[in-house]
Amino acid sequence: MKRRVFITGAAHGIGRAIVEAFCSDGDSVAFCDIDFNLGEELSAATGAKFFHLDVCDRRALEGCVWSLIEEWGDIDLIVNNVGIGGFESITATSVEHFDNVLNTNLLSAFITSRLLAIHRERCGAKNPYGRIVNMCSTRYLQSEAGTEAYAASKGGIWSMTHALAVSLAPFHITVNCIAPGWISVNESEVLRTEDHQFHLSGRVGKAEDIARMCLFLCDEKNDFINGQCITVDGGVTKKMIYPEE
Repeated sequence: MKRRVFITGAAHGIGRAIVEAFCSDGDSVAFCDIDFNLGEELSAATGAKFFHLDVCDRRALEGCVWSLIEEWGDIDLIVNNVGIGGFESITATSVEHFDNVLNTNLLSAFITSRLLAIHRERCGAKNPYGRIVNMCSTRYLQSEAGTEAYAASKGGIWSMTHALAVSLAPFHITVNCIAPGWISVNESEVLRTEDHQFHLSGRVGKAEDIARMCLFLCDEKNDFINGQCITVDGGVTKKMIYPEE
């Protein structure tokens, strides 16, 4: 089945790997990103349709989703991948910054999911297949100083995921999220031996690890996985860590 796929924040990093994975599967893929140059480059390389926009611009994001529904007739699969961090001390974090992180990471996922639900309701839920995959983080359950906005947004993604799974069940849409651990997406990043050995799997994660999990969750046969958060972190969050002597 050739699926109709929309991915947010996908011009680089994990999002780029997800675009490439679904394009390789022969699906019709569209994505949005704020980075025009990288978006155009990925579109030219994969044939995916690129929308240049900021997901915090509600009208632009809604217009993008509705235009795809008009062109394709429906959207089978949404990956709400877009995310920003911007870690800084709580005393330096402005309310505006906190609000921007939540709007980018959390509100955008609600907007795309809501529009798909509205469309499916209008159509009488005729499409028997639907998937939404939200991008969470292992920081939704563990933190370090200065990550309040990011942690709040990812905790919201986890909670909203199981709420959406219940709400969207009548429209044949499963909703899950992925919580990546340390994923190296910067080719210039210098990784030490101890960085790899810190993981039970013996290595730091790659963007393709997350893309493969997306493909798995979106497999037509895997509709019994619903409302879940799948951690992909090389086993790090299962380690018991003590202070070094």
